[in-house]
Amino acid sequence: MEIQSIKNRFGIIGNSPALNYALQVAAQVANTDLTVMIFGESGVGKEVFSTIIHALSARKHNPFIAVNCGAIPEGTIDSELFGHEKGSFTGAVDSRKGYFETVNGGTIFLDEIGEMPLGTQARLLRVLETGEFIRVGSSKVQKTDVRVIAATNRDLLEQTQHGKFREDLYYRLNTVPIRVPSLRDRKEDIPLLFRKFSVDFSERYKTPSIQLDDEARNILINYPWRGNVRELKNMAEQISVLANDKLVTAQELQRFLPEVPNTSRLPMLALPQQGSSDFASERDILYKLFFDMKKDVTELKKMFFDILQNPNIAHAAAYQENNHEHVLHNFAPTENNNVLPAPSRIILQDHDIDHHEEVEETLSIADKEKELIVKALKKHKGKRKDAALDLGISERTLYRKLKEYNIGD
Repeated sequence: MEIQSIKNRFGIIGNSPALNYALQVAAQVANTDLTVMIFGESGVGKEVFSTIIHALSARKHNPFIAVNCGAIPEGTIDSELFGHEKGSFTGAVDSRKGYFETVNGGTIFLDEIGEMPLGTQARLLRVLETGEFIRVGSSKVQKTDVRVIAATNRDLLEQTQHGKFREDLYYRLNTVPIRVPSLRDRKEDIPLLFRKFSVDFSERYKTPSIQLDDEARNILINYPWRGNVRELKNMAEQISVLANDKLVTAQELQRFLPEVPNTSRLPMLALPQQGSSDFASERDILYKLFFDMKKDVTELKKMFFDILQNPNIAHAAAYQENNHEHVLHNFAPTENNNVLPAPSRIILQDHDIDHHEEVEETLSIADKEKELIVKALKKHKGKRKDAALDLGISERTLYRKLKEYNIGD
């Protein structure tokens, strides 16, 4: 099928070589059962490519379903994909079929595959290799014939190196890679897309179509568009409704475009040296900062305690400790209120002050994190959702930390 025919059928606008190549690969692989991995930033239209592959395949009359792996909680994603038996977990009042069972013979699109938990990744790998799966809470092996198309906006190869994505699953999914270019990599298509969106919105809202002058068009082309086609479409709709004049100038356009921060001037965290975990994350830095502050406060409290126990040295400005003696240089105000050092000094023996022994507290980030998690769970009586909210982390992250630190319910 010709590339232009695919564009007309699925409403794809653009003529950049990178876009045409991605469409060509999608058309060639569509009539096979090969697993496809679609790479691209958020908003570039990865789901459209999955629709094209399914519509041009022999499975086009069978079911197609798109699943956002990042939108399903970690505790229920296995049930959503593979189904569950009655009573297999709290709330499972009835048996339920999963997507791989209901879409048998069709195509399943797994968007944001990089968000899938490791346990679910192992189940998915078995489906891809053998076509078999087991419902949650069941021991019966079931068969399915589903074509898998996956998509991600992350670098999965890097995630495999950090143990966040299974390497065997990565290579199994990456049979045919398709890379959808970002909007800033196909600048020649930006005016065409904006024109198409503005015409569509003028028809929807019964208003005259907006036009851009040359300077405004150049600004539109050189804008970074971090949200890609989705951001451009939203911007076209906003301008179509709110623009005072239908011929939009550069000055008018600047009202709608958000200011792009100069990220090159922003401070950044230095990467930790190999083998060091002191600054593994921003949270670790905060923990270390708090512990250092606590140590400083402890030393200040000790100094104030010494002063309170000895009123005669309330105006002391220096404190020295040498061979079990505390030496204080006494500073006394003169008649003209100028503070001058007195020639005398006060020697305090250790028996004058109660001996306080400082107990060194552990500075392990992992221990402190585990302690905070345990306290949060006790505070909220084991309710993980409330504990995660109190800790300022997601419920999925809390679940992973419970497994990591072997914390029971």
